[in-house]
Amino acid sequence: MKIDWVRKLTSRKFWISVASFVSLLIVALGGTENAAAQITALIMAGATVIGYTIGEGLTDAAHSGDGGDGDA
Repeated sequence: MKIDWVRKLTSRKFWISVASFVSLLIVALGGTENAAAQITALIMAGATVIGYTIGEGLTDAAHSGDGGDGDA
């Protein structure tokens, strides 16, 4: 079975699962809830950037044959 990484990396459910796992791991290993919240926020911010970048890349690729630059 082939994994569709583009779809995974743009999935909000995937990133929420990753952030949840990491924050629970931090608390379980003795970290503070504040540290877990900050790291979760960083993960979600990174996920937003990754999702936007991949989405824009896919849009640009779809418009590459029509002579446009992909910007609306």
